[in-house]
Order: sequence, then structure tokens, then C-alpha cells
Amino acid sequence: MDWMPLLSTLTGAAIGIAATLIADRSRWRREEARHALEVRRAVYTAYACALKDAGEEIRAVALGDHLSGSARDAAVREAFRGTGLHTAGEQLWLVGPPLVVAAGNEAFHSLRRMRDAYAGGVAVGSAEDRAFIRQRRTAMAEMRRRMREDLGIGPLGIE
Repeated sequence: MDWMPLLSTLTGAAIGIAATLIADRSRWRREEARHALEVRRAVYTAYACALKDAGEEIRAVALGDHLSGSARDAAVREAFRGTGLHTAGEQLWLVGPPLVVAAGNEAFHSLRRMRDAYAGGVAVGSAEDRAFIRQRRTAMAEMRRRMREDLGIGPLGIE
């Protein structure tokens, strides 16, 4: 019996199966990478928006009239908690790479310092407030830069 045709057929089938498996694995990896990118994009957007919302909320509360310092403190802290920032932050910690998480954490802490200042009675528009705003803007710009870099998006050049 001549084994050559049978071996050729088996070798061809093995090569075909291997090529199909390699192609499928490659396609799966690309789809997983694309999905991970979309998840990070959604998390980054939610976190940046929550930071922005929290800043607007605590500023609005700080501009309001309060009967006492403790009422202002409670109102500012409640406004901060009510924005979903902590949930968005946890999502960032779960899916973000270390440099993005570190930048996001710094942006969070800059906003928290502002929150504490407003709760303590710092007036909106004061020199101290302007310093907190500069720190926050710097931290937010760095966070956005890191997020854009991770997503493969070039810098804006406007911040």
C-alpha cells in the first residue's frame, strides 16, 4: 500500500486545522482587546463626568446660604457623595492601568481638598479657592491626558 497520498492528505488537513485555530485565536484576541478598550473608554468617561459633576455640586452648595458652619459642611459633603463619584472611582481602579489610576486618584484628591475647604468655609472666588481650582484643573488635565494616551487618542493641545 502506498502511504504517501494518505500522509499528504493528513498533513494538509493538520496544516489547515492549525491555520484555522491560529486565525480564530488571533481574531478572538483582537475582539477582546477592542472590548477592553471600549470598557475602559466607558469607565474613563463616567469617572471624568462624575468628577466634573461633583465639582459643580460642591461649588453650588458653597455658593448657597447656610445657617451654620456645620450645615454647610454637611451639605457640601452630601453633594459630593450624591454624584456617584465613589462608584465611578472603584470602576476606574478595577480596569485602569496604574498611570491612569494614579492620575485619576490625584484628580479625586484635588477635588476632595476643595470639598474640605468649602466645607470649612472657604468662599467661592477667594484667593484660596482659586488656588484649589488651579490644582484641580492641573490634576484633571493630567488625568485626561493619561486616559487619552491609554485609549490611543492623541493629545488635545488645548488644556
